[in-house]
Amino acid sequence: MAINAALDAHTDELLEDGLGNLHRKALTILKRIRDGALDPETGQKVGPSYAISKAAALVGRTASAIREAERDGRLPQRDRTASGHRVQYTLEELDRMRGVFGTRPWRAPTDTPAVISVSNFKGGVGKSTVALHLAQHFAIQGYRVLFIDCDSQASSTMMFGYRPDVDLTEDDTLYGHFHNPELLGVRSIIRKTHFFGLDLIPANLKLYNLEYEIAGYLAQNQSFDIIDMIAEAIETVVDDYDIVIMDPPPALGMVSMAVLQAANAMVIPVPPSVIDFASTVSFIDMARTTMKQLETLAGRVKPAYNFIRLVGSRVDDSKSMHREILSMMRQVFGGSMATSFLKTSAEIDNASSRMKTVFELDRPVTSHEVHNRCMRHLTDVCREIEADVLRSWASRAGAV
Repeated sequence: MAINAALDAHTDELLEDGLGNLHRKALTILKRIRDGALDPETGQKVGPSYAISKAAALVGRTASAIREAERDGRLPQRDRTASGHRVQYTLEELDRMRGVFGTRPWRAPTDTPAVISVSNFKGGVGKSTVALHLAQHFAIQGYRVLFIDCDSQASSTMMFGYRPDVDLTEDDTLYGHFHNPELLGVRSIIRKTHFFGLDLIPANLKLYNLEYEIAGYLAQNQSFDIIDMIAEAIETVVDDYDIVIMDPPPALGMVSMAVLQAANAMVIPVPPSVIDFASTVSFIDMARTTMKQLETLAGRVKPAYNFIRLVGSRVDDSKSMHREILSMMRQVFGGSMATSFLKTSAEIDNASSRMKTVFELDRPVTSHEVHNRCMRHLTDVCREIEADVLRSWASRAGAV
């Protein structure tokens, strides 16, 4: 027995040394990638900036109107680069312009903020890609946005410039709020990001423990109130925002159910493959069944979704099978299927490897053609979902 115990201890030591070394090396690589995405002067991620023509289009005025406002003092005079070009405009400066021109797209106080869950319980479908680009699109357009990372893998949090399990503690996430809602308050864990108008509630691996702790709470207290945890957290801050985007785990667990309970809209990315299509059908059925059970067992009112939008993702339209399945999905899902879709693109992969989204790139990584095509598909999908949001706002419904 002593020999066996010694062997077990030696095995544990080898395992710890091996995994520990791998972990340390992985953190080194992650730090290198993260540092490459930061501004060398400030040590922070930097949001996008735009030339005057693009700025004018985003603000809803002409370049001439911007120049005139700068001349008459309504906007600050523009600095020039060493080569004589105008310094580009940041998102914060675009917001100032919208204030001057009266073109901010904010919802009316009587309109309910859009709380959107980007959900699917299968990994690798482009869930975080859709969630991140959608949140950034709304911020670029001038909306006030809160992004809540509810996935313990924290890939979205990493894209905001964090090493989740190094730079963040459990008290920086919803896990901390769950344990100390009165002490911390959800407002204290909201972080400003490098995208003006886009705030973040981050995640890290500790968030995974919520799956077990929520289940334990349900068993011990015989109460389903805990399922409303995320909804109640959002309710305390939602009036500060127009849009809330939630990125839940790729599984229909306790946290995902709390996300679905909190949402009033849902976006479901689905690649056009037989396996992904079948998985998505199962996800829809399981979500529907679980919500019905919550209603029956716990007296929970099922969420009223203002819209449910399925989006074709990771599409390779050069493949006949992808085209056929995409066509089938449009027939099956009808008006719930987005007209636009996201193509598989090296630009998305290359941007991610730099800890950026395509919307953050200041120049194409691949080629102008590939970049522009990718931007077009991303923007078309985001605009379609933006139209869904506007239709849900009484003050804006007639404008869509």
